[in-house]
Amino acid sequence: MIKINYRPEIDGLRAIAVVAVIIYHANLKIFNYPLLKGGFLGVDIFFVISGYLITSLIYKELLINNSFSFKYFYERRIRRILPVLLFVMLVSLTFAWIYFPPYDLLNLSKSILYSLGFSSNFYFHYSGQEYATVGLRNPFLHTWSLSIEEQYYILFPIVLLITFKYFGKYIIHILLLGFIISLGLADWGSRNHPSFNFYILPTRGWE
Repeated sequence: MIKINYRPEIDGLRAIAVVAVIIYHANLKIFNYPLLKGGFLGVDIFFVISGYLITSLIYKELLINNSFSFKYFYERRIRRILPVLLFVMLVSLTFAWIYFPPYDLLNLSKSILYSLGFSSNFYFHYSGQEYATVGLRNPFLHTWSLSIEEQYYILFPIVLLITFKYFGKYIIHILLLGFIISLGLADWGSRNHPSFNFYILPTRGWE
């Protein structure tokens, strides 16, 4: 079993990310000027932390064992995410059944189904639901970021394992190339396809 040493500064970054998200959703203002007007800094920080920890965990195991246990890796991800996610879904559906009008209840149910398949980011993008405008009417809109992380958890270990096994000498160069391509896509997408840029993995991979 490979573990990463506790890093208190990472917990500090998590705290900053949580506070940033809360400030944005609370719509806090100073002298009528909204704090964190963009509001997405917290999610960006979470992506960076997740990418760092997962990459470190996989790479360390490859260096020590020259192999990688997909079974153990995915079991840990499932145990950390699914129990809490299922509980929140159950509670949310109960309150939505009581308080939501039919249309919003239908949208909530769809978002829950897509969340279970870790594809709600596609659902929100292709249904035209912008994060800044429909968040209060869809409590599961936040699962777009969870879906991106899960897609990353599925794809990246495979990419890193193949790169390590067949192109080990160039692993840093390949990861750097992937970073540049993803960042370039994000820059281009922010101007031409902002919804796709916001919701989809390829433009978030650099983080």
